[in-house]
Amino acid sequence: MSLLATIVSPINDIVDSLGPNDLPYAIPVHPNLVHLTIGLFSIGIAFDFAGAFYPLEKRVFRLLALPVTRVGFHDVGWYNVLACSIVTFFTVAAGFYEMLLAVPLPGVTSVLGQNAIDTMLWHAVGGVALLLIIVAMTIWRGFLRFIWRKDLGRQVSWLYLACGAVILVVMGVHGSLGAWLASEFGVHITADQLLAAGANVQEVLP
Repeated sequence: MSLLATIVSPINDIVDSLGPNDLPYAIPVHPNLVHLTIGLFSIGIAFDFAGAFYPLEKRVFRLLALPVTRVGFHDVGWYNVLACSIVTFFTVAAGFYEMLLAVPLPGVTSVLGQNAIDTMLWHAVGGVALLLIIVAMTIWRGFLRFIWRKDLGRQVSWLYLACGAVILVVMGVHGSLGAWLASEFGVHITADQLLAAGANVQEVLP
């Protein structure tokens, strides 16, 4: 039983009913939503970069007979960042819920020398910080689209694009903490370990 589970009484009520991944459902939700968050933000920034450099690219698109426009690139950039800010609320919420049910391996440290609890705390704080940053980027992107640069061909500023690129790097570093929770501390990968050992799928997953 995890340290948090011994403290929070509502968790104690469901510990005995948890599945093979130490969760009340078969497959962890947080990792899947994490990849959706990263994917949406990456696509949003990438398409805004494509829109920003469209004057250099349009001859290639014409040569390839691709009917793309600059505003089309920026539309994809805006809607993906907007969707990312919405999805990330669920990503963080699922992360906190699954962290409360985490049962890390004892006596293990990460490559940074941190124990499981410290790694989870840093991952939780970083997740909330990234959520706030993504929401701020979405608001900034909205002002660029609808107010500050609505009459300009290039809908985003170079500063916005630079910040987006930096955030993608931060996401990668932050994601490493979550990856270590699984690979180093065995959090919510019990079913995976059982399957790797040759267990029957129907016996592992409810």
